[in-house]
This record gives sequence, C-alpha cells and structure tokens, in this order.
Amino acid sequence: MLKHLVLTRVLVHLCAKDKPFRAIDTHAGLGVYDLEADEAGRTGEWHDGFGRLEAPFPPEVEVLLAPYRAAVAAVRARFGATTYPGSPAIIREALRAGDKGVFVELHPADAQTLAQRYASDSRTKVMHLDGWTALNALIPPPERRGLVLIDPPYEERGEIDRLGAQLLKAARKWPTGTYLGWYPIKDVAGIDRMTAALDAGLERPALRLDLMIERPDDPTRLTGTGLVVINPPWTLAAEAELFLPALAQRLARGGYGAFRCDRLGPEA
Repeated sequence: MLKHLVLTRVLVHLCAKDKPFRAIDTHAGLGVYDLEADEAGRTGEWHDGFGRLEAPFPPEVEVLLAPYRAAVAAVRARFGATTYPGSPAIIREALRAGDKGVFVELHPADAQTLAQRYASDSRTKVMHLDGWTALNALIPPPERRGLVLIDPPYEERGEIDRLGAQLLKAARKWPTGTYLGWYPIKDVAGIDRMTAALDAGLERPALRLDLMIERPDDPTRLTGTGLVVINPPWTLAAEAELFLPALAQRLARGGYGAFRCDRLGPEA
C-alpha cells in the first residue's frame, strides 16, 4: 500500500507537465488481484492494510491520498468491486496519450495474464523477462522523463544489497529518471547498510521512506515496508511527512506504529 501511494504521488508529478514519460515496472506481477480469491481470503492480510483505509483521514492527508483512491476506484470499475490494483494497473490508469508503460514479469503464466490484460492498450508493453536484466536493458528510454519501479520478490539472499547496487548503477545510466526501490522491513541492519551505501554513492538526491506497523525486534518477521526514491518530486518529502505518520497511526499493531523520512545523497 505504501508503495502504491508513493507511486501515485510520483505519477501525479509526472502528469503535471505536458511532455510524455515512460514508466517501467521491473517485477510487475499480475497487475490486478481479487481480494476475495482463495489466497487473499485465506491470509486476510488486506483487512489490516487496505481495509483500514476506508475511514477518512484529516483533509490534508486525504488530498494526498485522492489520486491513489481514484486509481483503486477506476480499476474496480474496470475489473470488479473486489479487486485491488497492483502497480501495473496504477501506472496504466495514469498514462496519457503519449506516455508509455512497460511491465516486466519473469513468471510465464503471470506474464501471459498481464499481456492478455493489456493487449488492447497501445500505450503499454508487457515483457517476459528477468526484472534485473530488464532494468539494465530498458534505460535510458527515448523519453527523458519517467520512473522505474523495482519490487523484487526477495526470495534470494542478498537482494537488499543488490537493490542498492542496481539503483546506484541505474541512476548513473539514466540520471533524469525517478527510481522507486521497494523493500520489506525485517533485517533493519541490512536496510541501514544498503541506504548508507546509497547515501555515500549517489550523485542525485533521494529519500528513504519507511512505514513500520510492529516493533522491528525480530529479523525473521515482516514488521513494515519501505522505499528508496531517487530523484523524488521536490514535494514528496513534505508530503511523506504528512501521510506517513497518519498511516503509522492507522495501521499500527500492538500499539506500535512508526515511520522515517530521511534524505540521502548530496542533499542529505
């Protein structure tokens, strides 16, 4: 949810100018998910996440959530009232006539589903490819403006460090792009190590945005999620300082909710 909210804020910024942009999702998944399907119904995790957003927030927070809520409503109008948009669906809803969305997925069945879902939309392209390979191959794009969303499955050891290294490499190859790197918050020390390396190596400004809904005492448990955003919109830090504490309070478990909004890179 944090990932999708920040993604919509970046898309709002990109849509504020007439020039076209390209949005690349390196680990796209299925694009749309049914909250009443067996897997979602079995875990019920969405009730403690997205399900808690139904009640309104203070007006200054609702203004920032409005594009995210609009994207969810648009996807539900298109695919059904129990669906929830993945990042490809959120990107697709923001695309204008000259913009492009590139959705990369390695899992064959998921890539086929995604391709069928967006086959009639000439603004989008689905690629069956490893996301890390695609990251290197697809930048820089013809457009100077755009974003890259990196959300790996974190099924292999060392992917937190890999995320940092790949972000550094990509930011040098396409310095005008905005990069969003998502990570689960389990091993806080590993995330601190990754962001310290980014802080030392980045030539562009960046933000570390963390949202924790449980105490991060056990490195084997998922206690929150975070994003590194390189080349963030100039308004994003101030926006995050409004919506992060509101989300931390609303989503807290066991009486604990926390957040951080740290600047990285040359402007830290």
